[in-house]
Amino acid sequence: MSVLRAIEQKIEALVEGVFGRAFRTNVQPVELARKLVKEMDDHRTVSVSRVYVPNEYTIYLSSHDRTQFQAYEDSLKLELQEYLAEHARREGYVMLSPPAVLFTTDADLGLGVFGIATRMVQRGKKTAPDTPLPKPAAAATMVYRPKTDAAAAGDSPGEAPVERESVWLTVDGERHAVDKRVIVLGRAQDCDIQLADPNVSRRHAEVRQEETSYWIVDLGSTNGMEVNGRRLRQAKLEDGDRVTLGSTDVVFERELP
Repeated sequence: MSVLRAIEQKIEALVEGVFGRAFRTNVQPVELARKLVKEMDDHRTVSVSRVYVPNEYTIYLSSHDRTQFQAYEDSLKLELQEYLAEHARREGYVMLSPPAVLFTTDADLGLGVFGIATRMVQRGKKTAPDTPLPKPAAAATMVYRPKTDAAAAGDSPGEAPVERESVWLTVDGERHAVDKRVIVLGRAQDCDIQLADPNVSRRHAEVRQEETSYWIVDLGSTNGMEVNGRRLRQAKLEDGDRVTLGSTDVVFERELP
């Protein structure tokens, strides 16, 4: 049996018996472990001779899911940290310190939905001056939702498989993935989404991710911004919201792949 599988079984053991039934429709601890590893792999930074990965992982949970974890949250954090450390050793990754897993509650999340944010944080003893360290951009928080077709996919009974949420901005029929914390829209060439509209300012607005939520913010544009027909300086975005910049409509979408 592999070391990683042994740790998975220890995590599974935390929710056997009384807790096992409760988590049939809630966030699954083993699924958290697997997605944490995926986020580690997805946020690798290649240096001169090393591959660095984040050493801080913040898990966002709904208030109901967080309450279910309270009885053994500290034990679960230790198991998840051990799981991450073992995966890093196995893959030859370098972390600036042992991995830290943090739990926080997000009122915007529904039952069974969770988010993961990663950071590379310098803690404790400093690295030698001649050791090049990566300077990665802050990673976006990835949100995972339960699959709607789990039964059809043949998943094991009692599990709650999840998929990463996708976020898009649709402009004139073209979809643009929101895969950074900040997406700038405007006429300027250096904007993330360039709009060919003379009524749009050079840097008109930006979409910002704040934890597991998304906001549209006007950047002091000449003609302002409307969200679902209302003239606003900023607004929290929900799936299907329509933002008008100048004469251009931008549709915000959050969905599973």
